[in-house]
Amino acid sequence: HALTRLGVEKGDRVATLAWNGYRHFELYFAISGIGAVCHTINPRLFHDQLTYIVNHAEDKYIFVDLTFVPLLEGLAADLPKVKGYVVMTDAVHMPTSSLPNLLCYEDLLAPEAEVYDWPLFDELTASSLCYTSGTTGEPKGSLYSHRSTVLHSFSVSTGEALACSSSDTLLPVVPMFHVNAWGMPYACAMNGVKLVLPGADYSGAALYELIEGEGVTKAAGVPTIWFMLLEYLRNEGKTFSRLNTVVAGGAAVPRSMIEAFQNEHGVDVYHAWGMTETSPVGTTGRLSAADKRLSKEEQVSIKCKQGRAVYGLDMKIVDDDGQELPRDGKAFGELMVRGPWVIGAYFENQAATAAAIEDGWFRTGDVARLDSAGHMQIVDRSKDLIKSGGEWISSIDLENLAVGHPEVAEAAAVGMPHPHWGERPLLVVVAAEGASPTREGMLAYLADKVAKIWMPDDVIFMDELPHTATGKISKLQLREKLADYRLPTA
Repeated sequence: HALTRLGVEKGDRVATLAWNGYRHFELYFAISGIGAVCHTINPRLFHDQLTYIVNHAEDKYIFVDLTFVPLLEGLAADLPKVKGYVVMTDAVHMPTSSLPNLLCYEDLLAPEAEVYDWPLFDELTASSLCYTSGTTGEPKGSLYSHRSTVLHSFSVSTGEALACSSSDTLLPVVPMFHVNAWGMPYACAMNGVKLVLPGADYSGAALYELIEGEGVTKAAGVPTIWFMLLEYLRNEGKTFSRLNTVVAGGAAVPRSMIEAFQNEHGVDVYHAWGMTETSPVGTTGRLSAADKRLSKEEQVSIKCKQGRAVYGLDMKIVDDDGQELPRDGKAFGELMVRGPWVIGAYFENQAATAAAIEDGWFRTGDVARLDSAGHMQIVDRSKDLIKSGGEWISSIDLENLAVGHPEVAEAAAVGMPHPHWGERPLLVVVAAEGASPTREGMLAYLADKVAKIWMPDDVIFMDELPHTATGKISKLQLREKLADYRLPTA
């Protein structure tokens, strides 16, 4: 009712700039439910990217959490098409702000009726819009339909995916501004799952209190979050009473973390893989019946992979000539996907569409392996593979091995120029709190774990690594920091 009174019509884009909270959840359904498009914005993007996204989407209104009001104040002058801003709070907490046409969320809703006659419209009507983080070029928009969203929700609810049921309590630590929180707000509503929303505090202490206090059984988020929580548990000598499953995505989960959650806390950790362009869930790493007959060591090895495709998604890997490669667990090539919730085009961007879509298949930019049982493993992003003397080296594998060292908090492997080999790997390490790992110690630790050609030519240490707006290590920014670095072997 409130949106209609503001003049929001079918097809209009209405943006949100907010954390995981109940008002944001209400907007997910209210905006899309009247035929408008819910456009979630990632506040961690740069000023120019945010301005570009809002103007490209032609957002009519922006609903904003208190946290991000100052951010919008710095952008508003460059957003001429936005008609007004709604602060997601009540009158008591309403801020004084320079934002034009400022409204209070609870005041806006207060006079409206509580019963609404939902309109009927074609299932192909657009429902939500998410932009990529723009690591290369301008951010690109993925426009989802009601059909694709419902089908995606069905698929991620299945037993081989997130296995959602009304007996579960689910905590999406992945933000609702990251690809619709992996579709979990929809899947939870579909299945009657209790949904726990963490707000802005992702600290280990806050998450543990929330997990225990609300009886969370399943949680999902990026590996960085689970590293922090694991460290908190170890420091405080605590464990979980009900949590049994953690789904991790956005980056590869190191073997050491999977084993720590399982062995120390009885929590099953498995991967989910996807992209903005895949709505996003494409694969999950739940063990199959055949997998469970393997040894514990072999099961963990399978969990280190990104998993099998959820029902409805097709995958293949191709070489540089576009020829499909065998599913033997050894060959690797660019991963291509298609399915009813994979985009067929980028929103208002023909050039990007032409580069990404080929005969109905979406080019992911990921390099992967597929085995005969359907397990997919990301080897690297195509631009992050290290090519040394004609051999490919996976930066992800090196990083995961390095993080297994007890004195390492985070690691990144990058290819550096070498006059003879073309590229050689450099390992960049962030030490764990209170630890002092050494170059020699790291190389000795890796010596029996990788082939000789994979051994880094050097190990250096940084206080922190640069990250993208989605929490991944930014190899682009890291290479910029290393612009003057030269390998000792070069």
